Amino acid sequence: MEITVCRSGDVALLDRYLGSPGATSFRARRFARQEAGECTYLVAWLDGRPVGHTELRWIGCAAPEVTLHCPEIGGLAVWPEELRSRGIGTELIRAAEELARERGLTTVGIGVGKDNPRAAALYARLGYRPVTDYLDRYTYEDHDGTIRECVDACVFLVRELPSGRLDVKRA
Repeated sequence: MEITVCRSGDVALLDRYLGSPGATSFRARRFARQEAGECTYLVAWLDGRPVGHTELRWIGCAAPEVTLHCPEIGGLAVWPEELRSRGIGTELIRAAEELARERGLTTVGIGVGKDNPRAAALYARLGYRPVTDYLDRYTYEDHDGTIRECVDACVFLVRELPSGRLDVKRA
């Protein structure tokens, strides 16, 4: 497996393998944020196929309840489902942490839905500790043009990064 920074041609491939809930894909919006310098969008590849992704938002968490200013790992996903629990998510998180460390940052955050105990257990194993509850609010445009608003109850977690480089495989 390798992890790369998303390139413009990767977005359509990601949409093809994952699909999109709306007319404007979440992946296209993440790539646009990367182009604007707000994030780094990472993609995990296995045998030439995308199998996961995450976004390291340099601007931090947008929720007003989260007052800690640190980059946020967001949108972590591994697919298809049978590839979960094989270390792909862990490698994506470690690659994002290494990017933060390369910028001299010492703390990274990640949000987890209160209805996602599996992800919460992974983050706890990786050393993330809860800081505050918050509501993750986002919108997307449905295929018929309707704007949908979603609100998810979440917990914001943080991890103090150890000094020194981790052994992370990235292309």
